[in-house]
Amino acid sequence: MATNIKIKAAARTLSLKEVYQGGEDKAYSLFRKVRWPETDGDPVCPRCGCCDAYEISTRRKFKCKACHHQYSVTSGTIFASRKLSFTDMLAAVLIVANAAKGVSAMQLSRDLDVQHKTAWVLSHKLREAMKSETAGLKLSGIVEVDGAYFGGHIRPANKKEDRVDRRLAEQQTGKRRVVVAMRQRKGRTLSFVCTQESDGVELVEKAVVRSAEVHADEAIHWDTLHAMFPTLRINHSEAYSLNGVCTNQVESYFSRLRRMIGGQHHHVSARYLHQYAAHAAWVEDHRELSNGAMTGKAISLAMAHPVSRQWKGYWQR
Repeated sequence: MATNIKIKAAARTLSLKEVYQGGEDKAYSLFRKVRWPETDGDPVCPRCGCCDAYEISTRRKFKCKACHHQYSVTSGTIFASRKLSFTDMLAAVLIVANAAKGVSAMQLSRDLDVQHKTAWVLSHKLREAMKSETAGLKLSGIVEVDGAYFGGHIRPANKKEDRVDRRLAEQQTGKRRVVVAMRQRKGRTLSFVCTQESDGVELVEKAVVRSAEVHADEAIHWDTLHAMFPTLRINHSEAYSLNGVCTNQVESYFSRLRRMIGGQHHHVSARYLHQYAAHAAWVEDHRELSNGAMTGKAISLAMAHPVSRQWKGYWQR
């Protein structure tokens, strides 16, 4: 019987105990090496690129000898203007990476002993950094496409005579959205949020190379794909997989996203659904990595990502 890779010892290469036992200096050293890998952690001025700097050890800052600009290891990154210690930031990334189906901001705030606002914004900053890994990527080979609806739940009335047909357009809340996902077999997953699944046709045209073989279900709007790509269809009323044609990989992604939203977050605003969808895609694509490798990759993405215009100073607006 095959053993799940996640329960093997090789999947556990970093723990919270190790993070906090290592202390602030070790965590700070790790962030420096991730920020400046070419110089093995020695500072490089983000303004002029000079490698000579005075170290202001009392504030963990540097002053460039050439342009006199003061900067820190997180200046110009998604962690800019941080207030958390480096130990807490490393622990936060590890907790998020460890959670196979995401972690709520409430739970993260309790684990780190920080305000819910802090945990919520920090989680979204990490999701934005994760999403940047597939920015501009085009899928090739065999690509499965599908859509799934999230949100917009209408609570039925208590009495039977007061209940309405929730399938009718006039009874909808307007908050329901569809996540259109494209997944390359043995490759990456791209996710987009639309108001209706048929909008995914244009997205597939932009995100998939023309030589790719596209697999889709029998939904009528996917008929347009036949004119653009070599397209194979699977009728789920007859089989889930037939002669190698299926959308099982993209359905696996939707399964993770549904459990992430329903089991952890319980409610996700349509405004931020794209970030949760991108997070689920990132976790699904890196599910075979150890937790230490996933943490390191997430930190590298965050330190390479510029200041978030959406999340920096979010609660001060």
